[in-house]
Amino acid sequence: MSEENVQELKERGNACVKEGKFEEAVLHYTHALSIEPGNFSLHSNRSLAFLRMRHFFLALQDADETVKLNPTWAKGYFRRAEVQFATFHFAEALQSYRQALLLQPDDASIAGAIARTTHECHKDKKADDQIPWLGAGIGIILGVIIVIADQIATAKPSLSHPILMVLTTMGVAMVGYALARGFRHYVKCQRKALLEPPPDLSARPHPEDEGEDEEVPEGKTHTPRYSKAQARQRFKKGKSS
Repeated sequence: MSEENVQELKERGNACVKEGKFEEAVLHYTHALSIEPGNFSLHSNRSLAFLRMRHFFLALQDADETVKLNPTWAKGYFRRAEVQFATFHFAEALQSYRQALLLQPDDASIAGAIARTTHECHKDKKADDQIPWLGAGIGIILGVIIVIADQIATAKPSLSHPILMVLTTMGVAMVGYALARGFRHYVKCQRKALLEPPPDLSARPHPEDEGEDEEVPEGKTHTPRYSKAQARQRFKKGKSS
């Protein structure tokens, strides 16, 4: 196919993106890339389509390929930053946006994206600092409630000594702090998972794992696959026979 066909496929993909038909757009861009694999603009456009579909790993792959093919094109870094921002990787997005601004310093949209990302980055760091102490504060309140309930609701309070009351309150506060830190860690792990590759659904298990008979090519003998434990057992049987 000619270059005109590649351009036509690209325009079809662009039209599909405008209409919200992102899956169809990906098909057009992928078809065009099969003809012209080194077209960085097509990778950039397909990255946007994948981003709209929330296929973040694939979107980042195309954005990285765009930068690799043309490291002097600001839109490649901008596209990468958009994926990083959408997956809450604000520090990485800020770095990518700044690289785009270096190549295109007069672009107001890039400057605006940097301001927005800087704000979100500060908010995220603030949450990392404040949420664990918020958990500790909630723990102190719960600890005080436990102490008061022990004094009022029981005939013989088990937390009668002041030091024991303080230790109980501090203990509950520490639990609250640890839980809040664990929650922030969980959030960070979830964000990392957004950019992990999808599972390889095309990988077919070994026939023996499925309980099926493996087809043996003509002229070759079938060699069964054993685990290490099975191999040792068969070896022992062979020695004793």
